Amino acid sequence: MKKIILVFSLIAALSLNSQVQLDTQKSNIKWTGKELTTKEHFGSLKLSKAQLDFDNDNITGGSFVVDMTTLDVQDLTGRGKERLEGHLRSDDFFSVDKHNQAKLTVNSSKKTSNISYELSGDLTIKDITHPIVFTLTENARGYTSNLTFDRSKYNVRFRSGTFFQNLGDKLILDDIELEVTLIK
Repeated sequence: MKKIILVFSLIAALSLNSQVQLDTQKSNIKWTGKELTTKEHFGSLKLSKAQLDFDNDNITGGSFVVDMTTLDVQDLTGRGKERLEGHLRSDDFFSVDKHNQAKLTVNSSKKTSNISYELSGDLTIKDITHPIVFTLTENARGYTSNLTFDRSKYNVRFRSGTFFQNLGDKLILDDIELEVTLIK
């Protein structure tokens, strides 16, 4: 009888704690950057690692690694696309040769509805880490999230009003918007 109880206890414990590996090939990140004028650029990034940790139906942690070498521009073609991709990968922006990964570590969460969580974690870009809070929503295929980070906190200075004055209509806003789609 003790063996049966032990087996059921182990099964119950295993079913409560789980780790979900998300499909990095199907998951994606759309980024959008905007200038002071209404001009904006957008593109995508790919994940090289994506996992969420659960205890029952509560998210207890997670980790995501973005392959910065996959940074691309989708609103331009030809020479303009190549130029902007090169510039975004340069030291003016994300220094991809030196920092080919960005990371997000989920430290805690709060369930806000049957399908939504407020996650708190640490975002690391260019080896600089700052806290971030965002909402993750579950759907039939996986999860989605819209989050925004301030690029100036990660030493991304090019035409930033945080670092330079009198940029006029050449100012690029510090907030970078991310639309994240995570597929199970």
